[in-house]
Amino acid sequence: MYRIMKLRYIKICYYLTLLTLIFSCMDNEMAPLSQNQRNPTGWKSEVKERLEVYGHRNWVVIADAAYPLQSNPAIETKVIHTDQLEAVKYVADLIEQAEHIDANIFIDKEMSFVPENKAKGIESYRENLNKVLKGKLVKPMLHEETINTLDESANLFNVLILKTNMMIPYTSVFFNWNVGIGIHNQNRNSERRLIIILIKIYPVF
Repeated sequence: MYRIMKLRYIKICYYLTLLTLIFSCMDNEMAPLSQNQRNPTGWKSEVKERLEVYGHRNWVVIADAAYPLQSNPAIETKVIHTDQLEAVKYVADLIEQAEHIDANIFIDKEMSFVPENKAKGIESYRENLNKVLKGKLVKPMLHEETINTLDESANLFNVLILKTNMMIPYTSVFFNWNVGIGIHNQNRNSERRLIIILIKIYPVF
């Protein structure tokens, strides 16, 4: 009798465990998708909106997966399921097209010292990053110093951190937005002067 009751008890425990696992899987499948999962490119629209609001001394950071969550309330961190270089190019292109802002670009100084055998893919990444930021002034800065600078800046100005799926260390790219008004006009004036000079040197008629 005792043996039969024991077997029944074991069966009941088995079925209860099985039911728990089944309902757990159903909950995971039915769980609502996060905003990034529903709209994986939604972060682009948000950066565009920030472009209109942000200005001189605001920051946008394209961070690697290991970047820390900073406690300053003015530093907003968003996880985006996007290739890091794609995000860097998108932000760089937006700033390039903007009339009112330019950007100082900073990268981690430590990145240049990381060997390939310690971080697979770092050499390829460095080459591709140079292509994406070609023609732009990029300043290396120690990682800890950059984090401290962001924290200090956030006492007065907002910072947006876009955390990507990049797994290679010291690959975060920091855009410190600067005044762009006048720069684009200067470029246009230079282009006009160049056209005038070319017309004088090579007259059409």
